[in-house]
Amino acid sequence: MFSKWLLVICLLPATSLFSQDLPPGTSLPVMLDSGIDAGKVTPGTVVKARLMQDVNLPSGGRIRAGATVLGSVVEVTRPGTSADSRVTMRFDRLTQDKRTLHFRSHLRALASMNEVFEAQMPTNAIDDYGTSIADWNTIQVGGNEVVYRGDGVVVAAGKVVGDASIDGAVEAKLQPTRSAGCSAGDRPGALWVFSTTACGVYGYEDIAIAHRGRTNPVGEIVLASKGKLQVQGGSGLLLITN
Repeated sequence: MFSKWLLVICLLPATSLFSQDLPPGTSLPVMLDSGIDAGKVTPGTVVKARLMQDVNLPSGGRIRAGATVLGSVVEVTRPGTSADSRVTMRFDRLTQDKRTLHFRSHLRALASMNEVFEAQMPTNAIDDYGTSIADWNTIQVGGNEVVYRGDGVVVAAGKVVGDASIDGAVEAKLQPTRSAGCSAGDRPGALWVFSTTACGVYGYEDIAIAHRGRTNPVGEIVLASKGKLQVQGGSGLLLITN
């Protein structure tokens, strides 16, 4: 009897999470498992990414880091044509523990593999790395916000703007960047390596977000390039649910 009740209790968190939709404005910081090449992908190609930190929900539920976020290519304009090279895609499924959650999302920020790597490296002098990663200070992508892992805070212009864990998970409220088309967040969310003001493309000079997916057609994200559009595996995306 004890083992039966233990099983029920263990299943409750996963069941409560997947019995509801993700609230609008939920941030999903993910890393691409493989690259997106406009010269190779075709409509229907699955795009796979990994959630990089726990996401806390207003209901008290939580999506654990490591969950798989899935998308698909909708349309492709190949390089070499008269128009820009483009890839239109959707990210609309999250799987964990053999369960699938459906949602719609838009893209707030894209960071190259190098930008992601640099944001996770300490800015301390080598002699001041300390004895563990808890001693590291790092700088977020898309802003001058500094993560002080040991103190558990994110600081911008001398003010605390978010919380941080020893392993670099960051939770903070997104700030508006209206000139680039990004609005403020309603509540603190998971940001991983991204700053509260991150909005746009970082580390890819030849790529732009032609359509975020926040307005019609809702959920369709369009990346464009004057040359051959290539997004590396290991790049980071900050998705926001619609």
